[in-house]
Amino acid sequence: MRRVRYEVNGGPEVLFLEEVAAPVAGPGELLVRVEAIGVSLPAVKRVREAAEPLPLGGEVAGTVEAVGEGVTGFAAGDRVTGICFTHGYAELAVLHTSMASVVPDGATAVDAVALVRGGLVARGAWEAARPVAGESVLVTGAASGVGQLAVQLARLNGASRVVAAAGSAAKAEFLYGLGADEVVVYEDSSWGEPVDIVLDAVGGALLTPAVAALAPGGRLVAYSSGGGTVAAYDLLVGAKSVIGFQMAHLVRTRPAAYAAWRDELWRLHAEGRLRAAVHAALPLESAAEAHGLIESRANQGRVVLIP
Repeated sequence: MRRVRYEVNGGPEVLFLEEVAAPVAGPGELLVRVEAIGVSLPAVKRVREAAEPLPLGGEVAGTVEAVGEGVTGFAAGDRVTGICFTHGYAELAVLHTSMASVVPDGATAVDAVALVRGGLVARGAWEAARPVAGESVLVTGAASGVGQLAVQLARLNGASRVVAAAGSAAKAEFLYGLGADEVVVYEDSSWGEPVDIVLDAVGGALLTPAVAALAPGGRLVAYSSGGGTVAAYDLLVGAKSVIGFQMAHLVRTRPAAYAAWRDELWRLHAEGRLRAAVHAALPLESAAEAHGLIESRANQGRVVLIP
C-alpha cells in the first residue's frame, strides 16, 4: 500500500510517498480502507517540530476491511471515521474501536473528516466557556477546520453576536457566509466591542489581544496547540478567566456527552443547518501541498487528502 512519511523535520517538502506492507488489525482494532484524511495544524507542526519523526496520524474515514481480536459492534463493510494514532496518511490504516464511530447513511467520508473531530472540539470548547443564552462570542482561527464549525455552532446555540477573527480580510466573505455578524483581522487595532466569550484556536502572541477582547467577567477557552502566556494582571483587572479545553480529557471523563454531541453534529449536518466546508480535497501524493495550505493559513475550511 501507499503511505506518506518523513524522515527529517522541516516543511512540506520533507514529506514523501512510499510503498509498504499493509498493517494488521490487533486486539480491539479495525483495519480501514481509507477514503479521506483530515489534515490538521497539529500534524503540520509535528513535521516541523517533533524531536524525532513520528507517524502521520489524524482523522481518517473509510470502510472496515477486517476487525481484530475481541472487537464487537463493528464488522467488515462498516463505514467508519475516527482518530488514527499510527500511520493515517495511507491507503490502509488501523483505528482502535474506542476512537471509531459509524458514518451515517447519506454522508461521505469527506463529510466525516470535515465534521466530526473538528465539530466535537468546537462544541466542547463552547460548553467549556459555560455560556449563558444571549452572550457574545469571538472565534479566532475562524476559517480553520475547527473555527468554521465553532462560528456556526455558536450561532446555533444562541450567541447574540458572533465575531470571526482571521489572519486576512480575504476570508471575510467566507466567514460572513458561515453566519458571522462581524469579521476582524488580527492586525486590526481594535477587535470591536468586547465579547463575553473568546474561543481561541491560535494561542501564542494572539493571546494578549484575545484576552483584551473580553468584556469584564469574560471567559477565554484555549484549545489550540499554540501555547502562549497571559499576564495575571490582565485577568485581574477585568475579572476575566482562561479555561483550557482538551478533547482527550472530554473523552475520558464525559463519554456520554462526547457521543451525544457527535450525534448532534450529524443531525445538524443532515438537516442542512451545519456546513462542514472543505477548502481542498487533494490526492495522497499531494500531501506536501496540503501541508503548505495549512502552514500558510491559506485555507478556508478543511483540507482533505484522498488516497
